[in-house]
Amino acid sequence: MVRNQSVGRILMLLCFGTAILSLAVHWRISASMKPYSKAATSGNAIAIEASVAKTPRSLIQSKKQNTTVNNLLPSLLAQVSAKQKPSSNLATNEMQVVVDLSDYRVYIYRLEQVIASYPIGVGKKGWETPTGSFQVMHKQLNPIWRHPITGKVFPPGPDSPLGDRWVGFWSDGRNQIGFHGTPDSGQVGTAVSHGCLRMRNPDVRLLYKQVKMGTPVEVRP
Repeated sequence: MVRNQSVGRILMLLCFGTAILSLAVHWRISASMKPYSKAATSGNAIAIEASVAKTPRSLIQSKKQNTTVNNLLPSLLAQVSAKQKPSSNLATNEMQVVVDLSDYRVYIYRLEQVIASYPIGVGKKGWETPTGSFQVMHKQLNPIWRHPITGKVFPPGPDSPLGDRWVGFWSDGRNQIGFHGTPDSGQVGTAVSHGCLRMRNPDVRLLYKQVKMGTPVEVRP
């Protein structure tokens, strides 16, 4: 009877020990698995963030940014193109005077388009009108004229050889050459002057209004 009790106690201790050992092994295994579980969770989070950066939504945002840039480019180019063009005020005042001595005419250009043309008298033999590129350097209402040979001075008036308008474009420091009117319009269209360009009085008045200081003047043979 006593022996049977001893055997029973031994079996109980073995069972109890086995249970404790099983619990200890299970706890150790569980403890060792937790770091791997955390690492796996963290790794999955990084992978998800990386995949989110490549999702269609991110591609749509990128496409929107590209679309915005593409929409800005034409406006920027338009601004550059606009900067590169002359202003309307400057363009409307862009005038040029071209004299064709062989045709006895002067042509007024605006933006490379002829807007007016007038007959002229040109320099006679020995007093030829100079050719080349010049610019308007003097404008005068009711000018006074001094004869280049005799030195006689002619005051303003209806009989003045210069008429009532003067537009000068050449000077040697003493004498000047330019456009002017005349009391004898019958001489317009001939080689009769001392180098100046004679015009009918109504025509030179129009020319006087159309040009300004610095307007280019090109005199062709």
